Amino acid sequence: MGFQGSWLESLGEWGAVAQDGSGYHEGEHDVRSVEGFAAWVRYLRERSDPSTPMKVGFVHATHWWIVEDGEYLGAITLRHSLTDKLLEGGGHIGYGVRPSARGRGLAGWALGEVVKRARELGLERVMVSCDDANVASAKTIERNGGVLEDIRETWLGTTRRYWITT
Repeated sequence: MGFQGSWLESLGEWGAVAQDGSGYHEGEHDVRSVEGFAAWVRYLRERSDPSTPMKVGFVHATHWWIVEDGEYLGAITLRHSLTDKLLEGGGHIGYGVRPSARGRGLAGWALGEVVKRARELGLERVMVSCDDANVASAKTIERNGGVLEDIRETWLGTTRRYWITT
């Protein structure tokens, strides 16, 4: 099937609109063609390069995929800085595990690893948020040192906002 096929299977599990933490949003990139998928991967890699100019409202970010035996299981993103919008609700770190791979501790492991990377970037603390109803994500953040700042209505809906010291 190939890696692109595994990624597309995951997209189907998510409902083909977006995959949390992956940097993918439907309509922005043609991920179904080999060329389009490769172009999207190049775009993700360029976002991590501080010398790459960013569009207004976007920040540099590093994207990692969670992969096991060639199968795409999820993704996690570290945004290098925050806009006002990201401070309100998106945070420095976003992650998601495909539904068929949940319950294995992958999100917690990935979050712990990316907090270390944030420290290497010079971030003393990072903001991580989740939907107020997402108990599993809240527990994952708390197990990784997340301290709840507040629960508020944001552009994402009712959002739990945490800070983790790196």
